[in-house]
Amino acid sequence: MSGSLAITSATVDPALLDLPWNLPLELWPDDVIAALPKGISRHLVRFVHLSGYVIAIKETSAELAQREYEMLRTLQRLDVPCVEPVAVITNRTDDEGTPLDSVLVTRHLKFSLPYRAIYSQTLRPDTATRLVDALAVLLVRLHIIGFFWGDVSLSNTLFRRDAGAFAAYLVDAETGQIYNGLSNGQRENDLEIARINIAGELLDLAAGGRLDEEVDPVAVSNGIVASYRSLWTELTGSESFSSSERWRINERVERLNRLGFDIEELAIKTDDTGSQVRIQPKVVDAGHHQRRLLRLTGLDAEENQARRLLNDLDSYTATYRKKDADEEMVAHEWLAQVFEPVIRAIPRDLKGRLEPAEVFHQLLDHRWYMSQNEKRDVPLAEAVTSYVENVLRHRRDEATVIDPVTGTMTLPIAIVDDGDWRSRV
Repeated sequence: MSGSLAITSATVDPALLDLPWNLPLELWPDDVIAALPKGISRHLVRFVHLSGYVIAIKETSAELAQREYEMLRTLQRLDVPCVEPVAVITNRTDDEGTPLDSVLVTRHLKFSLPYRAIYSQTLRPDTATRLVDALAVLLVRLHIIGFFWGDVSLSNTLFRRDAGAFAAYLVDAETGQIYNGLSNGQRENDLEIARINIAGELLDLAAGGRLDEEVDPVAVSNGIVASYRSLWTELTGSESFSSSERWRINERVERLNRLGFDIEELAIKTDDTGSQVRIQPKVVDAGHHQRRLLRLTGLDAEENQARRLLNDLDSYTATYRKKDADEEMVAHEWLAQVFEPVIRAIPRDLKGRLEPAEVFHQLLDHRWYMSQNEKRDVPLAEAVTSYVENVLRHRRDEATVIDPVTGTMTLPIAIVDDGDWRSRV
């Protein structure tokens, strides 16, 4: 490794220095490479083991690597779902002193998958639609902060399961640019890029026999336009109504909260006569349920997962008549007596299959179906055993597992007496 190697990083991991930077990325030895599914990229990208986690390394020019590194850091500060930038490494040379491409290093997003790997055989119609819907939400969030992507596609996105839906994360910010607000033309340009790219990606899956015959690639790609415009209007559009219908102000706020967004400022204006009221959200932040769950329990989950866990917490509160108790105290009790025992009951060798919040969500679904089929209220402990053996054990790992641990089943879970609150979904 050349002594002139330059590393730009907020916090340098010393283990970075031990990687074979004197070799082109395509020649790196198998003992450092992590065999993980990846999407299509115009650059060479490889996953590498580092200090107990996995990084993604992309070969590119020094200028593009530095620009993308800074852009990802900016997006992180703005709380946009994206991969975490680790470092930019320049001045690489081989043992003969021949210059090698610079690289951008990002941290692999645990429990995430590229769209091509979500279903190893065929991408079903409902799955294709949910992926596009997740990408539409991400694109709206980016446009709200003034980010023009310029290369919107499924390939430039990673997806994590989110309580029956998916959450989308930006992977490639190479073509992106942040402005002080986007024009309608810029937003429409990104939408057209998305529509064309997604259609091409789905047609490619179809050509490889990995797309359900019922999926129309053009119709699905057009779906992102419809989903985007519907959400954009809900989040940013103005609304007028009679002054006697002021309850619609709270209704608008609650509607946005149900979509997972918070309003920091709401512009309210009346006409000269005072008979008409006009409202418009001014600043909208995503993650309404995420923030509430994190505040109450310390659990960091995706938005739909957070909503599901909060529903269970709220039902627990109502069932055990704890509405007058301190909210944080009840949340701590629910966490200790319900959520954590379920997660501890998952065998060690299966903990990488899904993240804990997704496990809990799927368990609630599984228990509901068991209760419906057997026409009885299935105890939670019984549902856990059934879910582990009949569902979770047959899933592939969605976490990055390095030297996966193995072990026997943990002890039976100790759970407070089942109540009606756990018999519903």
